[in-house]
Amino acid sequence: MSIARDKNGEKRKLVLGAFLTRYGHHPGAWRQPESVTGGGPNFDYWLRLVQTAERGKFDTVFLADFVGANGAELSGYEKGHGFHGFEPLSLISALAVATRDIGLVATVNTNFTHPYTLARTIASIDHLSRGRVGWNVVSSLSPGSIKTFGVKEPLDHAARYVRATEFIEVAKKLWDSWDDDAFDHADKASGRFLDPAQGYPVHHHGRYYDVDALLDLPRPIQGYPVFVQAGSSDTGRDFAARHAEMIYVAAQFFDDAKEYYDDVKSRMAQWGRTPDQMKITPGLSFSIGRTAEEAQEKFEKLQEAVNFSGPVELMGVDLTGYPLDGPLPADIPVPENGRGRWQQVVRLAEREKLSIRQLVLRYNVVRGHRVVIGTPSQVADQIEDWFVRGVVDGFNLISPLNPSFLEEFVDLVVPELQRRGLFRTEYEGSTLRERLRLPRPANQHDHVLAHKPQAVPA
Repeated sequence: MSIARDKNGEKRKLVLGAFLTRYGHHPGAWRQPESVTGGGPNFDYWLRLVQTAERGKFDTVFLADFVGANGAELSGYEKGHGFHGFEPLSLISALAVATRDIGLVATVNTNFTHPYTLARTIASIDHLSRGRVGWNVVSSLSPGSIKTFGVKEPLDHAARYVRATEFIEVAKKLWDSWDDDAFDHADKASGRFLDPAQGYPVHHHGRYYDVDALLDLPRPIQGYPVFVQAGSSDTGRDFAARHAEMIYVAAQFFDDAKEYYDDVKSRMAQWGRTPDQMKITPGLSFSIGRTAEEAQEKFEKLQEAVNFSGPVELMGVDLTGYPLDGPLPADIPVPENGRGRWQQVVRLAEREKLSIRQLVLRYNVVRGHRVVIGTPSQVADQIEDWFVRGVVDGFNLISPLNPSFLEEFVDLVVPELQRRGLFRTEYEGSTLRERLRLPRPANQHDHVLAHKPQAVPA
């Protein structure tokens, strides 16, 4: 296959990320003999995972956050479904100084923090990491989080996206509080540390936020973090087209991936954006073996460890009480969170006449993501196929079992992708934006800078 080129005539480069969880994404992972269970999260273990991804020259590591749980959800923890990790911003702060090249993407929910708090923290970590931060913007509102934070009047699906848009607008204003070089001209002789004309206090009075502030540290190295998003619903797609620079989405089938890719990128023009300003990277689960049969056996071993006792949940929908070997009921209401994913579940059940048990094993264990199983060459073939045919810009790997499956991918599949000229052999550039070939956003006050006196260097 020939490698597609971007609008500048340069070869497209595959984007690879690793979505990390403690034991691996498969619910049977923690039950495997090699998994070390018990105790709290261990930074050395997480660092090993991230360093493995960095050794593989991955673009990013991706850390989810499902903030807010209540007593009614203990059954999930009983089965080991919790992520059992560090709070993401805390973890990437530590990783920022323990790694050198890989991008660090943390999930932050716009419902449970304030734009100033987020902007200040992200700017700090971007400087700590020398420009490697990404923000996965989520606005979901689970029953557990509603109870945890005492939300009395939860916003509906559409309104949460409206508030998230305003949240981003305020955060951008705060990141633009200062010109890029505002702190670079301290004049000891005159006693002037900086020129106040290079600062821009924020006066935002919107529907959800009233902010009169000035960020108390320099503009992030990247200008803004790389914006990551995972919207699948129609509203989520519009939000992504407007804001996202990297998308993590579920697509099991080629046609679904193509429809999503073409649709979301076609929506970008209305926001003055071009398709190359967004990287669409669906999740990819995998199992690698010396033979295809060995790879399948490894995956089946994980499938056999899935616990079907007690409550049964499918993509957040409680199916307890329905026959496991019966069809998915047609009268189940569409969930408020993850509408796009749920529609995929329904289509899959109808397409292949799957029972609830089969759906859990087919969809729930990988949360709707594609699974590739085979030898290193066969796995690389399937990655190359979707990439060259232009329905993805790369993949966000959801390793079923950590650390072994991730290490196998880095040691066996990455060299094959490099040999084919699909993936980098060394990091290029210094920031996450540069490695993803994304533009560094200009300060929205640059037009003011062009018409005022420049600070005099010391």
